Amino acid sequence: MTTHHGWQGRFFEDFVVGDVYEHPLGRTITTTDNIWFTLLTQNTAPLHFDHEYARRTEFGKPLVNSTFTLALVAGQSVADVSQNVFANLGWTDIALPAPVFEGDTIRSRSTALEARPSKSRPTLGIVTVRTEGIKQTGDTVIRFTRRLLVHKRGHGPRAEATA
Repeated sequence: MTTHHGWQGRFFEDFVVGDVYEHPLGRTITTTDNIWFTLLTQNTAPLHFDHEYARRTEFGKPLVNSTFTLALVAGQSVADVSQNVFANLGWTDIALPAPVFEGDTIRSRSTALEARPSKSRPTLGIVTVRTEGIKQTGDTVIRFTRRLLVHKRGHGPRAEATA
């Protein structure tokens, strides 16, 4: 009998500048997602949780909390980009070019922009990606650049657990 191990994510050596990673899981955003996230983060803007208020705005319906969109799309990228992360170094150039509404389905993809060994940590590499979230209409709803420290193959918690 053969044992097959599940996807363990990319290590530093697996990133190739210019490669695009189409993240496999999409997610339809519900009213509950939007209201809970908004209230959990103490965002008091009624545009996100008061349907009657939102009905009277230009949008005519609740707008999804933009930090929920950021968290969702970042989460969708984990399996391909940061499953073997040591630490996030930063998020820049966050843009929200189109609105997201309850009922929208978001999918995402990341493009490797840079990959270089860390000068101060020989078991890690620094990877920079641009990630985009796209809703079912094809509109890009969020894009951002992310830099992270990624374990090299044979290093990190998984390597230590199998040693």
